[in-house]
Amino acid sequence: MGRSVTDHPTASQPVPLASLGWSDFFEDQREPHEADFAPMRIASIHRSRLTALSEAGSVELTLGVRAIAGDFTVGDWILVAPQTQTLHRRLGRRTVMERRTEGSQTLQAAAANIDTLFIVTSCNADFNPARLERYLALANQGGTTPVLLLTKADTTDDLENYQSQASQLQRGLEVVTVNPRLSDAANRLAPWCGTGRTVALVGSSGVGKSTLVNTLAGPGQALAQQTGGIREHDAKGRHTTTFRSLHRIAAGGWVIDTPGMRTLHLGGAAEGIETLFAEIVELAPSCRYRDCTHAYEPGCAVSVAVAEGKIEPERLIRWRKLSEENRNNTPTSVGPRGRPRVHR
Repeated sequence: MGRSVTDHPTASQPVPLASLGWSDFFEDQREPHEADFAPMRIASIHRSRLTALSEAGSVELTLGVRAIAGDFTVGDWILVAPQTQTLHRRLGRRTVMERRTEGSQTLQAAAANIDTLFIVTSCNADFNPARLERYLALANQGGTTPVLLLTKADTTDDLENYQSQASQLQRGLEVVTVNPRLSDAANRLAPWCGTGRTVALVGSSGVGKSTLVNTLAGPGQALAQQTGGIREHDAKGRHTTTFRSLHRIAAGGWVIDTPGMRTLHLGGAAEGIETLFAEIVELAPSCRYRDCTHAYEPGCAVSVAVAEGKIEPERLIRWRKLSEENRNNTPTSVGPRGRPRVHR
């Protein structure tokens, strides 16, 4: 069952479905007998309850007996029975941000139907290429477009070095320097935040994600995201966002804030890693051996590129580490006659 709510920061006024991000991708999934079910988009999840946005405003739904909260995430589109406000089913996701949690082989959906993933890092000790590459692989695998945001530029005298390192993390990666506290940040990010578009923010605690959510949402929002600082000695932040939620952007789109992630384990992300390390993947067919590890084999085209300075040695080390981790964390599928099929 469900009831209308008026206290959600983004849902006090009716919103056209197209402005919420509804498209033919979702409409085409509706069966003929589902024409009367109301499309809604999940804005927040609290244990067995979820808040959804519809054309009529915000509705609080209670999950049915057979429904599992883990089957849903913020940004999902669902169909709801209009008379009883009962959740009918979740529609297939156009894009999804998934990660593997510690000790589990199952991927957990963190947000869905995102157009752009803003990966936020600051120009201090938080800037960590290895961790940023994990976020990029996650974005690539999920089908969303990554954009790297550099914050706290005023704390460094070497901004160009940070910008250069960031742009080299992935071919064609957009890198934008922003001050989350200034309204100009919304203008700089406007190309990705238009009507019907959805962005999500990921990054460590204390880099300015919640502040940026507030800036993008504008001064008219009913409930601002709590913000917090960082410890000066190690640039580590405190968790100020404790759950994911969907917020309206003043420019017309939607933003999903996510809690800071201390660790990010990859699994089932082979394609995302290939996109991330395209310069290594493209050279691999030129190696003498098909199963070349690019470590010690003769005739290795990747090793030659490293020796010639075309690929950074640290970059190759990180590729090898992520690829191995992904293989170990990706469950094997079952092949013919029940035999395990090993992912390579």
